[in-house]
Amino acid sequence: MTTHVFYVPSVNLMGRGCINDIGPHIEELGFKKALLVTDKFLSSSPILKKVTEPLKKAGIEYVLYDEVKPNPTCKNVEDGLKKLQENGCDFIVSLGGGSPQDAASGISILATNGGDMRDYEGVGKSAKKGLPVVAVNTTAGTSAEITINYVITDEKREVKMVCIDPNSLAKISVNDPELMVDKPAALTAATGMDALTHAIESLVTPGAYPVTEAVAESAVKLIFQYLPRAVKDGHDIEAREQMVYAIFLGGMAFNNAGLGFVHAMAHQLGGVYDLPHGVCNAMLLPIVERENAKRVPEKFRRIAEAIGMRTEGKSDQECADFAINAIRELSIEVGIPEKLSELGLTDVDLNKLADNSLKDACAPGNPYMPTKEETIAMFEEIL
Repeated sequence: MTTHVFYVPSVNLMGRGCINDIGPHIEELGFKKALLVTDKFLSSSPILKKVTEPLKKAGIEYVLYDEVKPNPTCKNVEDGLKKLQENGCDFIVSLGGGSPQDAASGISILATNGGDMRDYEGVGKSAKKGLPVVAVNTTAGTSAEITINYVITDEKREVKMVCIDPNSLAKISVNDPELMVDKPAALTAATGMDALTHAIESLVTPGAYPVTEAVAESAVKLIFQYLPRAVKDGHDIEAREQMVYAIFLGGMAFNNAGLGFVHAMAHQLGGVYDLPHGVCNAMLLPIVERENAKRVPEKFRRIAEAIGMRTEGKSDQECADFAINAIRELSIEVGIPEKLSELGLTDVDLNKLADNSLKDACAPGNPYMPTKEETIAMFEEIL
């Protein structure tokens, strides 16, 4: 018999204007002073005030740390931890997409466990619960605000370290679509395709089970319906709100079922070449899933149904072909580049990328383990 453990933050605020409600929830937990972890862009935007005003209203102090890079590094975590300790902060507020959320998770774990960030690469490496985090999300895609996964770049090895740790789970997550309306179309597309990758990989992985399958299917359906609208018009508040629900559903799915080889490969492109994670996922998703479909075509029937295919009388392979083509078409529709050269990258170390992909913590969640040669061939398709 298999026991499934379902991880999700204990309090999750969703919907328009929900950021205004964070104060009482923080007060209830007894927190007094936050390290506010974000990036330079957000710290200089009107979004910052939308978070700090409810904190002030509740009498909660904060200290700003806004040095987080798009692919957060060990140094980001170390510097954030130093600022937290110097100022006597008793909890963390993370503001942003996956980058500030992941940096905050790393700071949280080091604050209570000590050691070096590199000590926590892999699965369940910490002994103690991290310092409490209130995770305020500003992008519809990464789901980092509700998951036990976080990714930190080791600058010395040029490797994205995947850390999977229940002790890093946020206390409170906040998904307010009103914080997302000014996000550029390209970022909206990239994070939306990241969310789709979460949902599809969590459906295809052997770790899927009925609860994760149900929420993942719902995420796929919402993303195909609302992501093009959100990309076309960032102020389409209905589309933004529906994408909030989609990322939450997809996050619940992969947080508890796992991911696969799309993420294993995308992590290497981000770690070595500092490329946008969601774009890398979107480029690789139809390629990896095409290969997965050769091994487990039956997994793709539910994906095809969620996208809108009438599957009665269709073979599993026909369903898989439909799903993979639809993924590729959606990616093109929302403006994702098809080749790395479009991002200015023309020379890559394929051996290094393949070797590190095969070592990545997400790789075992794939339906099959590609060979090094197969991995190189998949990378070559997006050169």
